[in-house]
Amino acid sequence: MREFRASDAGGKALALFTILMLLLLAINGLNVLNSYVGRDFMSAIEIRDMDGFTRFAIYYGVVFAGQTTAAVFFRFAEERLGLLWREWLTRRWVDMYLSNRMYYRLAGEGGVANPDQRIAEDVKAFTVTTLSFVLMVLNGTVTVLSFSGVLYSISPVLLLVAVLYAVMGTALTIVLGKPLVRLNYHQFDKEANFRSELIHVRERAEALAILGREGPMRERLMARIDDLVQNFRRIIGVNRNLSFFTTGYNYLIQIIPALFVAPMFIEGKVEFGVIGQSAMAFATLLGAFSLIVTQFQSISTYTAVIARLGMLAEGMDKVRGRKVPNLEIVPRHKTVEYDRVTLRTLDESVVLTADLSVTIQMGCRVLVGGDGREAKRALFGATAGLYESWDGRIVRPTPDGILFLPEQPFVPHGTLREFLLGRGGERRADEEAVAATLKALGIDGVVAEVGGLDVERVWDEVLSLGQQQLLAVGRLLLCRPKFAFLDRASTALETGELAKVVRLLAEHSITCIAIGGGEDEEGWYDAVLDLRRDGSWKWRPALQPSPRRASPANDHPTLF
Repeated sequence: MREFRASDAGGKALALFTILMLLLLAINGLNVLNSYVGRDFMSAIEIRDMDGFTRFAIYYGVVFAGQTTAAVFFRFAEERLGLLWREWLTRRWVDMYLSNRMYYRLAGEGGVANPDQRIAEDVKAFTVTTLSFVLMVLNGTVTVLSFSGVLYSISPVLLLVAVLYAVMGTALTIVLGKPLVRLNYHQFDKEANFRSELIHVRERAEALAILGREGPMRERLMARIDDLVQNFRRIIGVNRNLSFFTTGYNYLIQIIPALFVAPMFIEGKVEFGVIGQSAMAFATLLGAFSLIVTQFQSISTYTAVIARLGMLAEGMDKVRGRKVPNLEIVPRHKTVEYDRVTLRTLDESVVLTADLSVTIQMGCRVLVGGDGREAKRALFGATAGLYESWDGRIVRPTPDGILFLPEQPFVPHGTLREFLLGRGGERRADEEAVAATLKALGIDGVVAEVGGLDVERVWDEVLSLGQQQLLAVGRLLLCRPKFAFLDRASTALETGELAKVVRLLAEHSITCIAIGGGEDEEGWYDAVLDLRRDGSWKWRPALQPSPRRASPANDHPTLF
């Protein structure tokens, strides 16, 4: 809250909260006034006072108009403040989620399921419900202060009964409804898991249809449905038991005041209108005392939301607090260096590569081959700053000096121009350069067929894997980094396309370091770094090297 108040939105939030407090006081003042107007209105009816009846009917109308206006603007201000808080908090969570690759590291190390749902839905529920509860408590406090005097003036015993009744009701509600907290927490995850499976079907629709795996997928989805339905049935059962108590609790509120005040009226101690006033005051005061009783289902859901956001925050802190390996990023650096790097499996039980020491200079092409598949993936991840189970020292350029192309290409939603040049056109390139790059890669016709560079599409549903990868290469060529690190590009590209990519990178003076796949040809590269399954490694010239040659220098080979 302190950070929210200090933010750019803090001033507007404070103004809205001040307006809410003023409206809250106005609403409670009008409620108290309404109780007295109602008392005199009913008493005028009792004594057949037509003038009094007309006068208090007019007062009733004025008070109702004031209450309606205040309540409408109170609701409006509450929603605006809730939206303002949600916007600020969501932006903050999204910023943390995308900073330092938290979204990637959280999935593997944070142990948090469905972070997307927690940010999108739980933040909304947290802000809206927190604000609602705060206002309820403040309103309840003002109501207690306002109507305690009214009820005490009618009957001190009735005031005491209201307090004891509320305490008893709150205690029993907590006992009966306590399981809802745990059940609602699990329900959020079960609903998210079911939705995730449906999204998986949509994203892998073609593969699913080709393989004809609808049967197993149906079984999996049905199991998810069974899981969430069973948990929800438990929630319904607890709500049923809780409703037996809360419904009876609320019905008794209507009769208790009459049991105390009606005898006083019969004995002539109070006017007839006091019966109605006592019922209103008793119900209003008990409502303020009984927030837990009346709002327990919302409170149980709210508690689950807080627990889920708390777990997300703990997961982020856990990931943020992990020891970062010695990855040194140097501006304007002209080499990629591995200094006594030892790669291990994530559980650190197996050494994948031991004491790797290699320096790769600009302008040359390197194939990372060998049968150590895990070692190759770990080297790619460690160089990119994603893999953390390693020792030693890696030195590489800043992100604008080295780009990484993962095996699975990523073309985000939006226009292709935004993907190739950046949303704000921060990478300056003229239309001719863009057109020439697309033509060189052989995808200019594909871009034209999908509507050009300025249409928005869900590209992974429109373009093939190879077309997406070629677009990613096009972005790389337009960015012109010093180094390009390719992870098994042969997965998405055909042999001829991959050869063309390696050649274009060389023509653009971009050093290519490629994790080898089955279709890679050593003749496209200058040197090969073999990573073997037993943890050893070997630096050697390519079998069919280009004119530029690689030569080792002692135990720390360098590519010239």
